[in-house]
Amino acid sequence: MSHKAVRVGITSVVLALAFSGLLWSTLSEGTEYYKHVDEVTVDPALWEGKKLQVHGFIVDKSIMRRPDSLDYRFEIENNGEVIRAEYSGIVPDTFQDGAEVVVKGQLGPDGFVVAANGVMAKCPSKYEPKAGAPSTAATYSGGQ
Repeated sequence: MSHKAVRVGITSVVLALAFSGLLWSTLSEGTEYYKHVDEVTVDPALWEGKKLQVHGFIVDKSIMRRPDSLDYRFEIENNGEVIRAEYSGIVPDTFQDGAEVVVKGQLGPDGFVVAANGVMAKCPSKYEPKAGAPSTAATYSGGQ
């Protein structure tokens, strides 16, 4: 084998390893899982400490707020499974009992710790058309 071929081979291996290492380190930091509450409660130890987005519905009468603060505790439910969550910050206007939510943060031994600005809530009744109301959507013919 020639000296030039050995140098090209070594350079290729070094570049491939460097690229693989860079790719792995970049992706491992940014990985965030999207799960429903019932998927997480099957094996909570598997998800502890990992970045998660958890989808569910706020349990009625579970929202508690510490007086004179922005600290909240609430429960999120999906298919009968429940996770307790803690959040400190401003909540959306649609954050209320029964609202559909996606919270972003990490699961710990005492429940889900929501990250800053990690609460997204919606109230479907606000966005669904009322029964019998005429559609206000514009139509088009799809032709050119």
